Amino acid sequence: MVRMKCTSVIVAFFVGLQVQAGPIKLTRADDHLQVETDCLSVRINTKGYVSGTAGGAFVDKKTGAHDLGHGLHIMDFLLGPGERDDGYMDSKVHGKIAKHYVEGPQICTQAKTLTPTIIEGGDFLAISFNFKFTKPGKGYKAGSTWEQTLVFQPHLRYFFSAERITSVNNHDALFYRIDMPGHIKHENGDSFTKIWLSYEGEIPASDFANDFAPDEKHLYQRNDNKIPERMIRAYQVKLNGKPGPWLAGMTLDPSEVSEAWCHQRGYVCFIEELHKFQVKAGDSFGAAYIVGWFNDIEEMKRVYDEHKAKTKIVIEDGKFRLECDCD
Repeated sequence: MVRMKCTSVIVAFFVGLQVQAGPIKLTRADDHLQVETDCLSVRINTKGYVSGTAGGAFVDKKTGAHDLGHGLHIMDFLLGPGERDDGYMDSKVHGKIAKHYVEGPQICTQAKTLTPTIIEGGDFLAISFNFKFTKPGKGYKAGSTWEQTLVFQPHLRYFFSAERITSVNNHDALFYRIDMPGHIKHENGDSFTKIWLSYEGEIPASDFANDFAPDEKHLYQRNDNKIPERMIRAYQVKLNGKPGPWLAGMTLDPSEVSEAWCHQRGYVCFIEELHKFQVKAGDSFGAAYIVGWFNDIEEMKRVYDEHKAKTKIVIEDGKFRLECDCD
């Protein structure tokens, strides 16, 4: 693991077991990092199932609620439109919309190990990862890079995150896939009360009693003439059988999302696909997010609007900020 202190340009290897960034504590284990703020307890895997935060281990200290799936802001692979004989098309899992692999492997399940870089600021702690894709689809090169940054601050029940893809391929419509916010494990809706999609509205947990494919219902596809005001996807957890807080994933530039769904396949599968624009070799692109706990939908909207249209995290001079990729 690499540790960086933002007030210095010197990079040093992290050799201690704990890092203290103000009231934020970071503890290192062999296979994960543990982040503790006054509002959150978060596990981040560095081995095994990696990228984003670890499943079931994103805890809201205010209520005791935790995420219900396999992790938050989890990264998969790079894709292109159109079917090929590469094993991607599976109507029950992926639906019938024709797509193919551009580069893999699936980072969350197959990268196995990610080496974190720790960045300390006066009022934040950032953790970043990177990975170079090694499995090209037919007709493509391997070697595109993925970078992810997670930023934690005291007094917030949510964190900021972003990723950047730098492509080694030319492509007319390259896109990538993530879990946003993350999947929902449940048995007949026992763990959550409802889902809210900013572009569709509220959906009761009962709607996910039976399996259905991604393109059967609750599918979002970008219409450049009608980009939604916000891109927020959230679920309300149950605590002691009663409605609890909301766990939301906010993509701060809604125009970056090309497709999104929450279908049932033994669990609620919360997927976003992003970009799907022309890319030249050497181009970098990505998106920025807010992921975390909220009391209600109005609070989500207010926080979203404070940071809307941002697409990346910039860290320098001991501070971090959100910026947009403006033309």
